[in-house]
Amino acid sequence: MAQATFQGPVRSLSGFISQGPNTIAAVSTATATLDVPTYAGKIIRVTAATSTITLPAVNASANPVTSGPGQDPNTLNNLGAQYTFFIPATATAIKIITGTGDYLLGQLITGVSAAATAGSVVMYAADGTATRSINLNGTTTGGIAGSFVTITAVSANTYMVYGKLIGSGTLATPFATS
Repeated sequence: MAQATFQGPVRSLSGFISQGPNTIAAVSTATATLDVPTYAGKIIRVTAATSTITLPAVNASANPVTSGPGQDPNTLNNLGAQYTFFIPATATAIKIITGTGDYLLGQLITGVSAAATAGSVVMYAADGTATRSINLNGTTTGGIAGSFVTITAVSANTYMVYGKLIGSGTLATPFATS
């Protein structure tokens, strides 16, 4: 089906179903720069054990007055664009980074995978003013198979982050300033 644009609210009494191969995107390279049409709203399988993934710049610009009576379907504004990263195999060095001037705000919950230390869970917070990246190493900062992170553009220069990571050993924050 082609892309459709609606003006006004859309209501479904039975919900919407997203299924099929186009609902999953893959990152299988050492570097990837995401864009809204290819990656937003999809589950992104990060199959490269080592990869640097750059999020698109948050664009909170208003629609131009020339867009007609409703919202411009071709707007560059990407507020609400959501990227869900799924790690199907243990990471070695996966880095998810914002563009210059954009920051992460939110939390990641990391739990230890070993049964001997079950119950070891730590929540790490990103401050929204300096935090620009998530670094997964497959051990202390998470990234063991089954980890996931959801990142959403919520306002000018701000991405909201939430996720659950599986780690091992003595846990450490996955957040960094670069």
